[in-house]
Amino acid sequence: MPIALTSPLNREVLLTLRAGDSVLLSGVVYTARDAAHARLSAALAAGEPLPVDLRGQTVFYAGPAPTPPGRACGAIGPTTSVRMDAFTPQLLRYGMAAAIGKGERGSAVRRAFAECGAVYFAAVAGCAAYMAACVTDVEVVAYADLGTESIKRLHVRDLPLTVAIDTQGGDFYRAGQARYLQSAADGEQKVE
Repeated sequence: MPIALTSPLNREVLLTLRAGDSVLLSGVVYTARDAAHARLSAALAAGEPLPVDLRGQTVFYAGPAPTPPGRACGAIGPTTSVRMDAFTPQLLRYGMAAAIGKGERGSAVRRAFAECGAVYFAAVAGCAAYMAACVTDVEVVAYADLGTESIKRLHVRDLPLTVAIDTQGGDFYRAGQARYLQSAADGEQKVE
């Protein structure tokens, strides 16, 4: 049974999540991809205020497609997260509570999630139309000149995610790889 969460996320609740947990996220989520991350990072480095306060917030590495008539949002799917790795530790130290993307993260980023008590959620790639149905409202809140890559405030309902990195440093991707390797080793032993 998935765990129902509401964003902005409570840090106490984040501490209870474990890598591999299935969640349904509702509430406010902000989108930001490569270009927006570069600008956010530059602003933080210069000591400037961010155009949107991401402390305690969840950032979805995504840029929704144009919105079709009668819909709140166009297709929206996760961007490969490693592309944001250069910026993520800085945003976590600033206070970002969670990120949503796809794929593994580098070792410095995994450590930063644990050190900052934050969570990385994995979204299933290839489900952009389904995920768009979970979005009830979209508003551009920063960097409108970036078009699809502008920062948007989304209101989501029951967005299906998996905890990929938890606050204790548990890593669903690495655990899955270890299970597979152990299973393969067990299978080889049985053949002998």
